[in-house]
Amino acid sequence: MSAVAYRQPRQAWEPRIPWGTISAYAAAVVVFVVTLIPLFFVFIGGFRTTAAINASPAGWPHPWVLSNYRDIVTSSTFWRFMGNSAIIAVVATVLTVVIGAMASFALSRYAFRGREAIYAFFTIGLLFPLTVAALPLYLWLRDLGLLENYFGVAIPEAAFSLSITIVILRPFMRAIPAELEDAAVVDGSSRLGFFVRILLPLSRPALATVAILSFVTSWNFYLLPLLVFNDQQHFTLPLGVAAFQTQYSQDTARVLAFTALSILPTLLFFVAAERRIVGALTGAVKG
Repeated sequence: MSAVAYRQPRQAWEPRIPWGTISAYAAAVVVFVVTLIPLFFVFIGGFRTTAAINASPAGWPHPWVLSNYRDIVTSSTFWRFMGNSAIIAVVATVLTVVIGAMASFALSRYAFRGREAIYAFFTIGLLFPLTVAALPLYLWLRDLGLLENYFGVAIPEAAFSLSITIVILRPFMRAIPAELEDAAVVDGSSRLGFFVRILLPLSRPALATVAILSFVTSWNFYLLPLLVFNDQQHFTLPLGVAAFQTQYSQDTARVLAFTALSILPTLLFFVAAERRIVGALTGAVKG
């Protein structure tokens, strides 16, 4: 008598979504709501009148008022604030990238006593708040005659950005094979030549990332310009927003329009560079 094979019926395949993915999406939605919804109402509020905002703070513009944005864009004050921020941010970014790249090169390619202690010192600098150094920094800048001076803001901003710059650049430079440096030496290149001609081009993604982070951080700095500048002709955009809010405290719609325009440059800049920043930070963690 032949045995008959018994086959169990196939169960319908049901996709399973891990709880970790659900939690991640839920956290992303919360961050989206908490962060972007207020920004959306700031931009929309600039197209309304103050009376309409007082009557219905979360309402939709009806009619759309373009004069708030038009008056600010055609004002020389707004562009002066933006120009001051741009000058300081560019100077701070150049100082940060140049000094940070040289320091990272020494900490990654040279073996000397105390190297790891120096690197740990820069790492601890990430935890050092600017408010703690506000008073001694102000006295130091006053003694150097750097008050009411762009360099009085740009140099401290570069100093405070060095920690994150070295933390990102050092793993990239350390991960570059030593064989490349040996080959460069055999070809007659000095260590400085290897740094300029080989190491810096290979570290271009990390250099771009630290430049972006330094620029955005400098652009958004508020406390340092507040310490250094008293003349509104030198104000950066964050200080300009505060001064504008004080001047037009009764005109909420115009204040919202000015705030929205001040946010827009860094927002667009950061969104455009987001992929490069994430990639470089991932590489720094792996390194």
